[in-house]
Amino acid sequence: MRLPPLPPPVPPLTPEQMASRAVGDRPSEVSKPITISPYDPEWPIRFAHEEKRIRSALGDQVLLLDHVGSTAVPGLPAKDRLDIDLIVADPADEGAYVPALSHAGYTLRTREPHWCEHRCLWTADHDVNLHVFGPDCDEHLRHLIFRDHLRANPADRDRYTAAKQQAAADHPMHMAGYVAAKATVVIDILTRAGLR
Repeated sequence: MRLPPLPPPVPPLTPEQMASRAVGDRPSEVSKPITISPYDPEWPIRFAHEEKRIRSALGDQVLLLDHVGSTAVPGLPAKDRLDIDLIVADPADEGAYVPALSHAGYTLRTREPHWCEHRCLWTADHDVNLHVFGPDCDEHLRHLIFRDHLRANPADRDRYTAAKQQAAADHPMHMAGYVAAKATVVIDILTRAGLR
């Protein structure tokens, strides 16, 4: 696998930036406190169900489909929401994949053309974030490298657990603050995984 560069430093999103990326009636901020749940062995089973649903909806438009994020790391506490990366030929061509995914129960909720043409679709209960990227996307590669490193390194998994729990305690109603609070540990772990 190609090693992408470390992500550039990004300041926390302002409320206006959070609102500008929202699609439809999606709230721009969390509506209930961010909570970190103990690892659930059902998470990989739930991913297998979602994978089947996505592949059935899109067929060979799916170039890659990966369970990423904390729910993909055995033993890692997480928000009870799956993160899945879907790689398609062109994320900006929403007409090629959004209607089929909508029919399968996913709704487009985030559009970020400035950031890897990222799109994110949610299930009705928002128990899945389906992230859409294009081929050879640096962010997707970072997701895989981070996941695989945590799977193989329990000490870093535990450091990340502590960072997530502290971030959730410090920013229970502010997703951008929660993400920013973990950033130093995430960058350190990616560096330890070989990114520069």
